[in-house]
Amino acid sequence: MDLRFIRAFKVRTTPRWIILLLDMLIVMFSFAATVLAGMFSIHTSAGTILVNAFIVFAVYFTVTYISKSYTCVIRLSVIEDLYRIFMAIAFSTIVLFVINAAVQLITSDRLMKYWDILVIGALSFSMMMIERLCIKYLYMRMNSATEGRKRVLVLGTSFNSVFLANALKGEIGGKYLPVGLLSIKTGQDSSEINGFKVYPFNPATMSEEFAKNNIDALIFDAKSNNLMSSGFADYFIKNDIPLLAMNKVAEFEQDKEGEKGISTFIKEVQIEDLLGRDPIVLNNPLVSEHIKGSCVLITGACGSIGSEIVRQVANYGASKIVLFDQAETPMHDISLEMKKEHPRSNIELFMGDVRNRARVEEAFEKFRPRYVFHAAAYKHVPMMEINPSEAILANVMGTRNVADLALKYGVYKFVMISTDKAVNPTNVMGCTKRLAEIYCQSLFFEAQRQGKKTKFITTRFGNVLGSNGSVIPLFRKQIASGGPVTVTHKEIIRYFMTIPEACSLVLEAGCMGSGGEIYIFDMGEPVKIYDLARRMISLAGLKPGVDIKIEEIGLRPGEKLYEELLNDKEKTTATINKKIMIAKVRTYDYKEVCAHLDNIIKLAAAGDVHAMIYAMKEFVPEYKSQHSRFEAIDKEIEGEDKSPMPLMAQPTAE
Repeated sequence: MDLRFIRAFKVRTTPRWIILLLDMLIVMFSFAATVLAGMFSIHTSAGTILVNAFIVFAVYFTVTYISKSYTCVIRLSVIEDLYRIFMAIAFSTIVLFVINAAVQLITSDRLMKYWDILVIGALSFSMMMIERLCIKYLYMRMNSATEGRKRVLVLGTSFNSVFLANALKGEIGGKYLPVGLLSIKTGQDSSEINGFKVYPFNPATMSEEFAKNNIDALIFDAKSNNLMSSGFADYFIKNDIPLLAMNKVAEFEQDKEGEKGISTFIKEVQIEDLLGRDPIVLNNPLVSEHIKGSCVLITGACGSIGSEIVRQVANYGASKIVLFDQAETPMHDISLEMKKEHPRSNIELFMGDVRNRARVEEAFEKFRPRYVFHAAAYKHVPMMEINPSEAILANVMGTRNVADLALKYGVYKFVMISTDKAVNPTNVMGCTKRLAEIYCQSLFFEAQRQGKKTKFITTRFGNVLGSNGSVIPLFRKQIASGGPVTVTHKEIIRYFMTIPEACSLVLEAGCMGSGGEIYIFDMGEPVKIYDLARRMISLAGLKPGVDIKIEEIGLRPGEKLYEELLNDKEKTTATINKKIMIAKVRTYDYKEVCAHLDNIIKLAAAGDVHAMIYAMKEFVPEYKSQHSRFEAIDKEIEGEDKSPMPLMAQPTAE
């Protein structure tokens, strides 16, 4: 049969109504066969038989329709489908028993023999099984053409792996033809499972097996992601074997639209899939209890972190979400997204700059938020080394404005988004975030002393995957343009987490906090950026150093070679969530903090960079510049170099 003819009518699954019709015809056939076999009493009238037929049909139709036993994708279903049919027939039989008994109780005569009801059920079940096997066989016959399909192995020999292989094999117009299963278990005895050859994983011969059997790629499902992210994938990446990831099998089991092919749910593996982050829980009851029905204001709402907080807060049912940002086009974009994805959410768009205290106060006065998530900040380290005054005005003065007004307007909780770069900062950006942390924490203790209820909480985490300006989008762009891929240093390492995970933990920490805490997140294992670049090039089907060059360009101004460990147990306290800890940090007197920040902000506004950086380093003595023109000020403070720093010498931009 011509596959183009089949595709023209989108016959990827048998229409549900046809399956329901066939099932009901089988029930009626079983009833008729029972009648013709003479199992009913020879004294039964034609009218009684018709009444019985109607009752049997009505019961089976109702139970089948309610149980949806006719909705499984027959070409994919095996055990689950048969189980649902059995349960529907068993329940129908019980209902008929009850009806028969009720009639007998009322009229002293029954509609039919109980044995006849059992026979109808048994015949119906047997014939429905045959019906589904025939349909499955026809699909397989119609899909026997393999021309143009990629030959693939499916990872694993579990039920899910065999299910996936069968589903791909039976897909009409599919892109992939599974030719076997790749077993990672030692001592695998079976050489074949359900018609698929089992290939044992042998690092010494695997690449040759792929080449010899013309196998194009390895497919794995979502349940194997932990294995792949643990380093198992590196073998295939290094041997130029493409990897394909399959979304959860449950996503295509029902195939309700009847139009989406299984291949739709298969995608090329991205580096994010291999960095070993755990799945995110987006139905946290603690967060739901706090956020549902509350007005939430989010500064920096159009940024990578802010926009994800907006999405998650919408999922938790906030009564109103105020998006505060100065970026016009991103604000327009996220407003369109929210209208489409969360049409019932009450979204307020409020253009403004956190440095403009009067404008920030307008937002607080108008909306009176219960929760504030402060994500507005300048974050790019080299850019802030070049423009340090702007970093102070946005990250320090801006935070102070929002925090002060949160206290003034009685906000219940204020959550500041900080960074791992605030730990022993080596750059201006990191120090500005540390200053903001110090202010928020000291403000809480001062407010508590005055009997005010606003709780100030800080959250710290490292790099997030795919955020604006981060390394992964940069590498992806460089690879797409043919290279070279640039890394600042061959030994530089960073911690990564996904944006949804970071924001999920921010919401949870903000809701669990009682005020004054600086929460830090478990960032997992560090990743060497050079290795990350090599893996991304290989995942793109190219050879590192051959097809795409990797160039080492040197550390940028203010950049660390190694980020500080955030989860040092000696410097943290555990919480109920093993991924969230409380940092043990020095606390400051509020009046002392205000005096220092007043001076630093005044110097920033006046453009006196030297005096401003000097004041920052005196107040935060752990701030030691690296690969920066401001290292001269460290020497000046230590008394090793009393000469003023030449401010005209600007560092090279990115």
